Amino acid sequence: MTDHEHAPGGAITDVAGLEVGHFTDTRRPTGCTVVLAREGAVAGVDVRGAAPGTRETDLLAPTNWVEQVHAVLLSGGSAFGLDAAGGVMRWLDERGIGVAGGTVRVPIVPAAVLFDLLVGDGRIRPDAAAGHAACEAASSQPPAEGSVGAGTGGAGGKVFGLERAMKGGIGTASVKVGGVTVGALIACNALGDVIDPDSGAVVAGARTPAGDALMDTRRSLLAGVPPKALLSAANTTIGVVATDAVLTKAQANRLAQVAHDGLARSINPVHTVSDGDCLFALATGKAAAHPGMLVLATMAAEAVARATVRAVLAARGVVVDGLRLPGAGEL
Repeated sequence: MTDHEHAPGGAITDVAGLEVGHFTDTRRPTGCTVVLAREGAVAGVDVRGAAPGTRETDLLAPTNWVEQVHAVLLSGGSAFGLDAAGGVMRWLDERGIGVAGGTVRVPIVPAAVLFDLLVGDGRIRPDAAAGHAACEAASSQPPAEGSVGAGTGGAGGKVFGLERAMKGGIGTASVKVGGVTVGALIACNALGDVIDPDSGAVVAGARTPAGDALMDTRRSLLAGVPPKALLSAANTTIGVVATDAVLTKAQANRLAQVAHDGLARSINPVHTVSDGDCLFALATGKAAAHPGMLVLATMAAEAVARATVRAVLAARGVVVDGLRLPGAGEL
């Protein structure tokens, strides 16, 4: 699978009311991805990693005033990449989309970033122009997966060093039950390995010293193999889980929380001190049905797990400045 193909497992754009757009930088592996909700969507967030880089997350608390957001940005570039959210705001502002504030409308754009500064020239990172370009590219069609957008510079399996890691990426999936859709979009730049939750097999992750086989990080750590000294915050998996069901802000926050179960099934180790794992939840309210939070939670975790696996299966290997990050299909 190349990063321009779409696997048959659905996409976050199957959720009515959402569009996705990528900006991929041609100068080095980095980029950003936007999920647009032009008509607004009830939103929640849950941060489980210990090294997050985020924007506008406090306003998503159920006790705070803002009820809906108009986009969510996922970006490379570490904290520098948060600048790209300004471009998303400008694009929405140009179209009169936002929360009414007297004579102006203020677009609400939460964002999260991942650390990809060690893949190529770290002085190149997404900015406001990149965020604006991602909006220009947005559509309701299934988004490209793999080495594009926020997943362009992603890598996975770095416990034993970046030089033994593999290429990460961005993936999407959806699940439909009883007239309701839940979709996920995941940019994977995990410290740990990516696991097939159905078989338990490692799909991509840390490689052996020779570089030609998978190490299996979990079993290696439990056998006493020491991890390499880690650069704090140099990882992170970020994403969006969305549904067309009607949710309150409290329910959206709960959906973001349980969606992390999907990361726990597909990444090991996950939510580490060197990851900033963060998931947003969006509810467009376009569906008349509501299967209940138990079913929605099950769907959300499933969509996130599938999207995470898709992110690495769709990714292309890259060689930059002597660093080789093979794709899953190369081993």
